[in-house]
Amino acid sequence: MGATKSDEFSVKDNRVSKYAKALSHPARVAILKLLIQKQACICGDIVDELPLSQSTVSQHLKELKEAGLIKGDIEGVKVCYCIDEKEWNTAKSLLSELFVSYHASATKCC
Repeated sequence: MGATKSDEFSVKDNRVSKYAKALSHPARVAILKLLIQKQACICGDIVDELPLSQSTVSQHLKELKEAGLIKGDIEGVKVCYCIDEKEWNTAKSLLSELFVSYHASATKCC
């Protein structure tokens, strides 16, 4: 497996990429929307809400947690998840900065 060369890009670019990767699957977007809607830590309810198996949901939760967008607390044998507000705000700021940086010009590119 080859090197990704991610260390040759800025810290900011790597963070934007990390968030974009976490958002790149519709199941992860659905999980985030569910956590936002509930405004609370959710355990087994996530599997009940999505047309996915427990193992698939767990894998998507792992990806979201590794990106920092969610956090999980262990309560006995369950792990409850919620939005990590600090990281969420960082992601929101960096992604907004990327999209706002584009200004349409009078000259059309394509």
